Amino acid sequence: MKIEKDKWVAIHYTLTDDSGKQIDSSVGSQPLGYIHGNGYLIPGLEAQLEGKEPGDKFTAVVQPKDGYGEFDPRMVMDVERDKFEGIDNIEIGQQFQVMTQGGPAIVRVVEVGDKTVKIDGNHELAGKVLTFDVEVVEVREPTEEELNPGCACGGGCGGCGGGCGDDCSGCGDGGCGGCGN
Repeated sequence: MKIEKDKWVAIHYTLTDDSGKQIDSSVGSQPLGYIHGNGYLIPGLEAQLEGKEPGDKFTAVVQPKDGYGEFDPRMVMDVERDKFEGIDNIEIGQQFQVMTQGGPAIVRVVEVGDKTVKIDGNHELAGKVLTFDVEVVEVREPTEEELNPGCACGGGCGGCGGGCGDDCSGCGDGGCGGCGN
């Protein structure tokens, strides 16, 4: 069976950046399973999986625009340290949820000064060329539960940042992109 929209797919992958440094891998653990064509993977990888079959092995190179987007310097800003009320110890790499005009977003601390904290709202892989070594493990029809998991906002909803609530009403668009509500 070939990979196409609404098929359940399991893959093993190893992700490296453009310098060859390994970022992530499923090899040695469970393969990554997802419903194809529903935005669960970055667009560039999902497009290159289309039409593949179990047993296929290939390398997918994904440009930033088809991955986590281009790096946007406007998403890096200095925030007065006193805005972090109740947080005594702020460290590089910490993540915080903030409210933006577009709804909740996750930012990462990239620099800590005496009076300000520099935060970055870009995904940590934004602006990077990504290389995936992929093996297609399984392609099949999904179960009803896999097709309609309810709201997956606890982590499976791309635009919600985990803040949708039980009924998906917390997303900026009134619904959760991963649950169809």
